[in-house]
Amino acid sequence: MTDELDLISRLKDKATKDDAFRELLKLYKERLYWHIRKIVISHDDADDVLQNTFIKIFRNIDKFKGDSKLFSWMYRIATNESITLINKNAKRLQISNEEVQDKAINNLAADVYFEGNEIQIKLQKAISTLPEKQKLVFNMKYFDDLKYKEIAEILETSEGALKTSYHIAVKKIEAYLTSD
Repeated sequence: MTDELDLISRLKDKATKDDAFRELLKLYKERLYWHIRKIVISHDDADDVLQNTFIKIFRNIDKFKGDSKLFSWMYRIATNESITLINKNAKRLQISNEEVQDKAINNLAADVYFEGNEIQIKLQKAISTLPEKQKLVFNMKYFDDLKYKEIAEILETSEGALKTSYHIAVKKIEAYLTSD
């Protein structure tokens, strides 16, 4: 935690901000990319959202109050930026958010950056059937292995509600995967 406090103070100091930001990028770029990628599905979209996320972090670090961990704050920005992109794409294409997600999953097999197989595509399709909050909770718990406390900070909700959401999401995914 003292390392995080040191990093935050260096990020807020104009003299050390650039070096501290490069360190922040090194520390969190990959984790945030994969978090975003699970939400937006497409590599190109994930790259765009990641860039927007770090721009927001850079511009708004002075507004970070330290009420949560820096990591949780950045995850919240990444999550919001991801949802914003999905909403923007849905509006631009005049389709629902679910249809945007379906389109992205259907394009996965052709994505040169996707190294999964049919089972992973089927899992992504199952996850895409979940309501937005359950999808986020499932991804953060199952793939990112975050603790409920961390997810609660990121999504600004109670741990109890998250446990229920995760449990329901798992049941829905199991039902989807065992149907056919």
